[in-house]
Parts: sequence; structure tokens; C-alpha cells
Amino acid sequence: MKLAKIAIVLVTAWAGFTVCDAQGEKKVETRVFEMRTYYAHPGRMKALHERFRNHTCKLFEKHGMTLIGFWSPTDEKQAEEKMVYILAYPSKAAADKSWAAFRADPDWIKARDASEKDGKIVLKVESVYLNPTDYSAIK
Repeated sequence: MKLAKIAIVLVTAWAGFTVCDAQGEKKVETRVFEMRTYYAHPGRMKALHERFRNHTCKLFEKHGMTLIGFWSPTDEKQAEEKMVYILAYPSKAAADKSWAAFRADPDWIKARDASEKDGKIVLKVESVYLNPTDYSAIK
């Protein structure tokens, strides 16, 4: 019975759940999404993609981050400078915990250092946490 209750709690936390706000209206709680935009140093976008492809994505999953997608601008010049991706988490607290574990992971530190042997890759990162609207296809 205890295991069943734990499973229900975990599924609820992942999929979202209904609570009531102060006025008694039902409100659906959902995952938190993070949109990250990376700007690469000139000539380093290929190295950034290689690092994500070969290391970073696996480490994100290891630390409980759900990969939603990765995008490059359609404009060739912008694609050499910018990459955008979205991650999902059960909550903002879970995101903070995942990032802390990721940044301390010896496998990440090793991959980062190896990929930067020819110089830094990332010039700047922009991050914004997002909640889906009630009419969003993804929750």
C-alpha cells in the first residue's frame, strides 16, 4: 500500500495535479520549463554542438532534466552564434537541485575541460523559466 501511494505521488508530481487557489478555483500545477539560449565564441559553435551531442545531453538526463528540444536559427550567420534549447523539470526546486548536481558532476567537469582545450566555447547564456499557459499543448 505504501509503495502504491509513493507511485501516485511521483506520477502526480510529474504529470501535474489540481489544487484550489484562494478563491476555491481549480488550478492545474504543471512542470516548469527552462528555455536556455547559448551564444558561442566566434568559430566555436561546432564544438558546442559536439559537447551537447556527446556529453551534455546524457548528463542532463542523469541529473533528472527532461530534454524537450534543441534549435538553431535558420539564418546561417545566427546559427553560428546562437543555440536554443528547452528543458523540463517537475518544479523550480527540482531544477535548482538538478543544476547543482550537474555542475558538480566530475564527468561534466571532465567533458567541459576537454572541450575547451582550444579555448572557451560559451560566450553568454540566457535562461528563463516558464510555466505553460492553460491552453498550451505541452504541460
